[in-house]
This record gives sequence, structure tokens and C-alpha cells, in this order.
Amino acid sequence: MKSLGWKTIVATTAVASLGSLAIAAAPTQAASPAAGGTQARTVSSSEAHADLSPRELSALPLTNRHLTRHEIANLAVVLNAYHVAEGKSLDVDAFINSFTKDGVFNDEVAGQTYQGKALGDVLTRMAGIFPDVHRDLKSITVNGDVVSLELSIQGTFEGPVQTPAGTLKPTGAKIDAPTADFWYLQDGKIKKFDCYVGYTAMYAQMGVNLDWAGAVAKG
Repeated sequence: MKSLGWKTIVATTAVASLGSLAIAAAPTQAASPAAGGTQARTVSSSEAHADLSPRELSALPLTNRHLTRHEIANLAVVLNAYHVAEGKSLDVDAFINSFTKDGVFNDEVAGQTYQGKALGDVLTRMAGIFPDVHRDLKSITVNGDVVSLELSIQGTFEGPVQTPAGTLKPTGAKIDAPTADFWYLQDGKIKKFDCYVGYTAMYAQMGVNLDWAGAVAKG
């Protein structure tokens, strides 16, 4: 039976900050269903949908396929937030409006928190650095008002990055950083978004390596 393409489901673009910068994301690879032994399917993203049908849900890498209607609605909110954060379908206002008035995005690894209009600033700063950034979703777990994802942030380093040491020029390097996202919803809106990015791997792929020798020499 022909598998359902992700293009018929929802575009998945997410935001994970690179220090004070952001990285949006998109496509995904479906994981094997928890039951039934069905072969895993690869899916790609491009369009957002307000609802998720049973067939669309079957193409997602869900760890539990017995979701309530409330959980399906929460999942749709998260997937749409990914979509409007993607470079080619960037909609800053829509992303901000997907959060509650006091909603926050926490880059837990970098120790940065964004709220209100700053949520949109993260997206616009991202666009010039990794224009083709997307996410490869490994698994999605929905538990009531919490949506958890294991994924990989991928893209091409094509824009300059301002750093304390100066401007880091783009190299065209490919990035593939392990990431975990946790979305907490309230009444159909995002209350909190906690993101954990594997920056060590990402920086190394961008040509930035930690200077352990220098740190040791400083004593």
C-alpha cells in the first residue's frame, strides 16, 4: 500500500536557538509504529493543516497511536507552530499567536528565554543563517497537554554569525544536531516550549571547536 506523504499532513518547522540565534526546521522521518509491525515510512513536509485525520496520524512517528481528540488537537497546534517557523513559510505573527500571552520559549542549553515579540525576533534572526534548516523527527509522544519530540536539526550554514570574537563567515557546511523539544499547552495555546539542542555537535559541524587546550592553559 502506498504510504501517505508528509506533504499531505503538515509542515514541521521548529525553532531552536543558536545562542541568541534561532534555527527553524521542517521534514521528518516516521518511526516504526509501536504496534503492528508496519515498516517505517519516510515523509516530507510543506503544508499545514488545522486537523489531523486518522490516515495523516498513521504517517507520523508517534510512540502512542491511541490519542484522545484533545491530544490530537494539541499535536496539530505544535505541528502548525513548526510550519510557520520555517524559512520558506515564515509567519512571525502566526508563531507568536500560537503562544499564550505569557508563553515562553526556553533554549535550555544556551540559557536563553524568549517571550512576546522576542519570539518573532528569534525567527527572523534565524532566516539569514540556515535558510534551508529543517528537522528530522525521530519520535513524537503526546501525553495530555505535553508534546515531546526527539529529532535532529539539519541545514546548511549559509549566513554570517555574529560572535563575541567577531563575525563567523558561512562555510556551506551541513549541520545535523541531535535535539529534544518539549511543548506544554494550555487551552489550545503553547504555554511553554523547552528546547535542548546538541550545540557541541552543531558547532563542530560549523567549524567551531571547543578550545580545551586554551582552557587548561588558563589554569
